Amino acid sequence: MFLSIALIIFLSFSLAYIFNKIKIPGLVAMILTGIFLGPYLLDLIVPEILDISSELRKIALIIILLRAGLSLDVKDLKKVGRPAILLSFLPATFEIIIVGVLSHFILSIPLIDGFILGSVLGAVSPAVIIPRMIDLLEKGYGKVKAIPQLIMAGASIDDVYVIVIFTTLIKIKQEQDFSLLNVIQIPTSIILGIGLGILCGISLVWFFKKVHIRDTYKVLIIFCLSFFFMVIEDISANFFAVSGLIAVITLGITILKKYEVLAKRLVGKFNKIWVAAEIMLFVLVGACVNINVLSAVGISAIVIIFVGLAFRVMAVFMSLVKTKFSGKEKIFVGLSYLPKATVQAAIGAIPLSLGIASGEIILMIAVLAIIITAPLGAILVDISYKKLIVEDQIIESNTLSSWFKV
Repeated sequence: MFLSIALIIFLSFSLAYIFNKIKIPGLVAMILTGIFLGPYLLDLIVPEILDISSELRKIALIIILLRAGLSLDVKDLKKVGRPAILLSFLPATFEIIIVGVLSHFILSIPLIDGFILGSVLGAVSPAVIIPRMIDLLEKGYGKVKAIPQLIMAGASIDDVYVIVIFTTLIKIKQEQDFSLLNVIQIPTSIILGIGLGILCGISLVWFFKKVHIRDTYKVLIIFCLSFFFMVIEDISANFFAVSGLIAVITLGITILKKYEVLAKRLVGKFNKIWVAAEIMLFVLVGACVNINVLSAVGISAIVIIFVGLAFRVMAVFMSLVKTKFSGKEKIFVGLSYLPKATVQAAIGAIPLSLGIASGEIILMIAVLAIIITAPLGAILVDISYKKLIVEDQIIESNTLSSWFKV
């Protein structure tokens, strides 16, 4: 096991360093590391690690949601208004539907499996996009018109929305029953998850203000509570629907709202934890990739991915109709919604682990989507922002000039 871990860390860091130098996200290097070291090529990852890969991926997903919650100020959503709300679900919905229908006809998989694939592909990648939006804010691009804030807020909720849809579709697939009750469970699970997260968040903030302990212990307590949310989701499944993942992100949002100083400190802690979690997440999802299946669905998968992206960008433009943004700024938001990575890696292998017949195909296309869209979206955002977004200083200067003219 120690040799496997050493190889995973060494090869991941080495390849990621090279990839970052050529402006390709390091997470692509981590996926390739998993493919090389995995059972279908060099077979250098021991079964003990592969056996718990699904649990490790779920922990990584919890970290993603906690970081998002602790960084997602609800005031940003209110500030941007309608576009942020539409961007949080409309592009993903368009992509889920078109990918579901296309994959059913092109790959001959069941329609419900196609929609599961669509929900896997439907999320934008916070790991690729959020650091770039923060960088734009620091450089003074788009802050005045709240473009980076819009993208970060919309993308964070987009991920949660997609995960809820994915979880619901998996339940329907397992029960082989598409009933009104299953449809009703979607809003029910969201509402109960939000309520659970708020209640525990308020209680936790009260406890942290009363009992002074190190931030490291606070992180462990939050982790413990998040794991309990997942247990509650499993135990309550036979009685009522509650989303543990919604509770996790709501917990983070509540802490930020009630105890902002602490939330900002905790984000730093979780960012450090994410360094290790990111490696295991992307390497292990790469290790699940069967090269033979990937080559078999290659062209068809690429067609499905790009048609899905086209409909996604179309929905982005629909979300921005009748807003203050220029045509170039709308194009930039569309480009920002292209990259896929973290959520696809976290949930892409779940259908396969559950024994769903199309699980291997779903995983292959999820991995291919990461390899294609993560570098594509990152590069397009990096090279286009100066051409598509007006610098804040120029906007402020033009505003002052107009005042003096008056």
